[in-house]
This record gives sequence, C-alpha cells and structure tokens, in this order.
Amino acid sequence: MRVVVQRSKEASVTVNEQVVGKIENGLVLLVGVTHQDTEEDAAYLADKIVNLRIFEDENNKMNLSLLDKGGSILSVSQFTLYGDCRKGRRPNFMDAAKPDHALTLYLRFNELLKEKGVQVETGEFGAMMDVSLVNDGPVTLILES
Repeated sequence: MRVVVQRSKEASVTVNEQVVGKIENGLVLLVGVTHQDTEEDAAYLADKIVNLRIFEDENNKMNLSLLDKGGSILSVSQFTLYGDCRKGRRPNFMDAAKPDHALTLYLRFNELLKEKGVQVETGEFGAMMDVSLVNDGPVTLILES
C-alpha cells in the first residue's frame, strides 16, 4: 500500500457537486493499493499514520500525533498512486490492484483507523472526485507498507 499523508486545516471531497466527506483539522490520506497488499499492510499503515508525530507541540516542534491532537482523517482512494511513468508519456497502471481487491482493502484500512478512535470521512471509491484542502505547513509525506 502507498499513502500520501497531508496535514490539513480543512478538507472536503465532492462527487457530482455533493460533499461526501469533510473534516476540519487533521490528515488527508490518498490511499493506493497494489495486487499483493494484505490486511497486515493496512494495519501497519493505519497504526503508523495515527501515531506519526507530525503536529506541533507548544514549542513548535513536531512532537504530537493525530491521536494527541484529536484530529480527523479524510481518506480518499487513489489508484493513480501506482501509475508507472518511466516509459512513454501515458502512465501504466498495471501495479494498481483490481477494483474488488482495492475496495476490500481500502474499506478495511478505514475501519482500522476508526478502531483507533479517529473520526474518518471518505470519498467515494471509483468515482470522479474533487478534493479540496488547506494544506497545513505544508506537511506532506509518502508512506509505504
């Protein structure tokens, strides 16, 4: 699994001009799944993400996690994270998981985040989505299982 983590002050996802997910302070996650990913990969990343110390403490040091801050997550499925652009000019998406596997693991990943006590909002799997966010910092990290 590959997840782009963006610290945000606010974020939302719109599908067909309807807001389907919205958060205030927290993290926006762009989540990609590949063929061999398992529930263990999802569990590893869920634990890593909620415990990453990427929020400032009272001394402006990145010492606090999402759990410490009490923030929310906006999780958006993003198969294009597995786009291979090394050859030609059009990305190859052969490494992205098939929709049935990707959806199952994406849903489980979101459940694992919720089990850690985090409010999780989502986009709509497989839909064309407009993602809006105010990136805080900016702080953007790429995590892989």
